[in-house]
Amino acid sequence: MTTAQTEGLIGMLIVLAILVLLVAPAVIGIVRDRRIDRQIREAELDREVAVEPRARRQRRSYVTTTVTHHS
Repeated sequence: MTTAQTEGLIGMLIVLAILVLLVAPAVIGIVRDRRIDRQIREAELDREVAVEPRARRQRRSYVTTTVTHHS
């Protein structure tokens, strides 16, 4: 390997390292957001499952009426 090839390889590796340093925070943020979204979704499902039996017990039949005032 000649000096020019070695310098080219070193330059390419430096550019690749800079690219990784620039892209890594974005990828880490995306992974973190997806984890948080999954946790929120699981918490909502757990809440729905916990509330559902109580909602069935408390369900009542209501009749809606409209009161109209005539002068």
